[in-house]
Amino acid sequence: MLSVEALEEYGANTKEAIARCANKEDLYLKLVKRIPTDKGFDRLKDALDAGNLDEAFEAAHGLKGIVANLSLTPLLTPISDITEKTRAKEEADYGPLLNEMFLQRDKLSILCDD
Repeated sequence: MLSVEALEEYGANTKEAIARCANKEDLYLKLVKRIPTDKGFDRLKDALDAGNLDEAFEAAHGLKGIVANLSLTPLLTPISDITEKTRAKEEADYGPLLNEMFLQRDKLSILCDD
């Protein structure tokens, strides 16, 4: 079962995020549960696979905002890196960052499924 304690072990700054949710822990947990199924992850991967850095930036920037507001630091780190690289239209091997992003998403998904 998803809990504040499990998210803290994952690396989330739950205190900061719950404060953003008007100190409503149940709201915070509800919002976190939505993250693993967000379509932005696939949209980002597909855009990078297609070499569409503008679309990739839009997808990464949207994910970054959501994940940052929920203080999901392990997931935020690779998404932030992708956001900045695509903002600069940097041609790069995004594979390692995508792999880390999906690894962290999958770890979060396991927490949400319990």
